[in-house]
Amino acid sequence: MNTSFSTVLRVWGVAVTLFLFTGADWLRFRGPNGSGVSVDQGLPVGWSETENIAWKVDLPGRGVSSPIIIGDRVVLTCCTGFRQDRLHVICFHAKTGEKLWERQLWATGRTMTHPAICTATPTAASDGKRIFAYFSTNDLVCFDLEGNLLWLRGLLNEYPNASNSLGLASSPTVVGETLVVPIENDSQSVTVGLAADTGTTRWKLDRPKLANWASPVVLGDQPGQLPQVVLQSGSRLTVHEPASGRELGVYASGCASQPSSVVGDGVLYVPSGGLTALRFTPGSKEPDLLWQNNRLGASTATPLLYRGKVFTVNGSILKAGDMKTGKLLWQLRLKGSFSGSPIASDGRIYLFNESGLGQVIEIGEDRGRRLKGGELGEKILSSPSMAGGALYIRSDAHLWKISSTATGG
Repeated sequence: MNTSFSTVLRVWGVAVTLFLFTGADWLRFRGPNGSGVSVDQGLPVGWSETENIAWKVDLPGRGVSSPIIIGDRVVLTCCTGFRQDRLHVICFHAKTGEKLWERQLWATGRTMTHPAICTATPTAASDGKRIFAYFSTNDLVCFDLEGNLLWLRGLLNEYPNASNSLGLASSPTVVGETLVVPIENDSQSVTVGLAADTGTTRWKLDRPKLANWASPVVLGDQPGQLPQVVLQSGSRLTVHEPASGRELGVYASGCASQPSSVVGDGVLYVPSGGLTALRFTPGSKEPDLLWQNNRLGASTATPLLYRGKVFTVNGSILKAGDMKTGKLLWQLRLKGSFSGSPIASDGRIYLFNESGLGQVIEIGEDRGRRLKGGELGEKILSSPSMAGGALYIRSDAHLWKISSTATGG
């Protein structure tokens, strides 16, 4: 390889690693590259109405989307109205819970969804300077951090059949200057790459006509790797160049439609055949299959990679497997059923079940140990977010910040 080109690749790899996996912000669904992992420490292991709740604020309407955190701003989406056609993007101050701004728009696309979810199900994304809010109605809006409108797209105008009766839930992600938006369904199934600064279309991919609620992730967490967008569907998984959409790799097996893939140490862990570990090597379009274990399958929650283990939630069972071999190490029965995905920090896993019970699991080599957790008393379908030593979790009615009172929140 040419020496100067090799140097460029190393610089790109370091830059991408820093962009995806460092810093306290939580800029997309499940944080840095969808990993669900934070470097924060000192989070509480228990909470109640009178303990370790820094603040609790009212929300105007429903939402399954998770909060994103950009510096001192917490942003999330909601929907209101009989037809779920009033769309809200709200920004709160992370320290105080004060509402800094709220923007509303009318839906231009279809508002039907499954009763369990709503039009505010996809989680917003940010590149640190802009906020990209996407709704099941195929409305996509971009604001700066002060709430000033930068651009707006009604994607159903261009793709009039890109919807389904259950609603859309895939969350967008930003890779460099490209915003990747999956609109995959049983009818007009596409994924588009948009210029982050203007919202103009850079590329469009025709995707398998299958309902899909998984979100993209990015390969490229190792030095020398350029970022590559991973899209999964019920028929195959594909890897693409972010700027052009060009296909770079294919795994020709069907994947689950709800839990997303995760990336760790250059390996892609795919909810397919239970759970499958793949490695895409440069110059080869097909991946190496490292292992597959049907006992590590996930139901709705996206898998979690943490401290050499892969964790999945199937029904009410938390399972731990070895990242390198796929061997099942231990399992633990949880309380309740789960729609949201687990996140991890400081040697612990945090999960919230659908009835609002938060559960904290301390990770051991041969078992998981339950810690205190806490009850929030409202239905929760979203995944928690984490930044600045605090947890953020939302229901249809409220947004909570959970942090240790010892650290002041």
